[in-house]
Amino acid sequence: MTLFHFGNCLALAYFPYLIVYKNSKLSEYNSFWSCVKAGGVYMLTQLCKMIVLATFFPTYEVPEGKIDLHGELMKGAVELFDLIGIFVIISQQIGRGDLKILVAGVGWATAELVSMRLLPLWVGARGIEFSWQYIQLSFEANISLVHHIIMAVLIWMWTRNNIEKSVLPLIISLLFICSSKQTLLELVGTMFHVSSFGILGINVIVTLLVGLITTQLYVNLCIQDNAWGNPKYH
Repeated sequence: MTLFHFGNCLALAYFPYLIVYKNSKLSEYNSFWSCVKAGGVYMLTQLCKMIVLATFFPTYEVPEGKIDLHGELMKGAVELFDLIGIFVIISQQIGRGDLKILVAGVGWATAELVSMRLLPLWVGARGIEFSWQYIQLSFEANISLVHHIIMAVLIWMWTRNNIEKSVLPLIISLLFICSSKQTLLELVGTMFHVSSFGILGINVIVTLLVGLITTQLYVNLCIQDNAWGNPKYH
């Protein structure tokens, strides 16, 4: 029974990644090693974040029920390193714009899945008692995949030379929401005592809203490229 629960959680977490890879241009262009390189950039970025947090933003003991607002804000600021990491992947990747987006988004999200969620699933989901915690962890992995692809799309659009200047503030605002989303969710959960599934629901709603806006911006840019006779970027 424990292995069955572990298998369900593992399938729920990992199969969407496999489906995206097999049914996208990643498989068509044999981009496996490009995704592995993107995962390497993820690991290096997380190492830099840990060094910065440990060096410049030491943690303090906070009384129970209180919030270390300063610490949370500093942690949110360090999350901007993720944007830099994804930018590096996109700028170094050769090929079409949509391929760059998928390599950066899927490679980054997969590296996060392996490094942050595989061990908890292996240790916890094989426990004697059933727990919804690991089902939730698997759902979070799916949200993370969408979240990082959205970030990759926004960063790719931000790097474009022909993007309308009136759209840039919106793209920057969406990037700020993406980079600080996890910190804001933790603050909301602590301040308003929201349950873990409530936070998961808020995460889904925010990700969907940002995704819808990003998709519309991306489609508009593709239409603009077609009008200018420059379809190779999408």
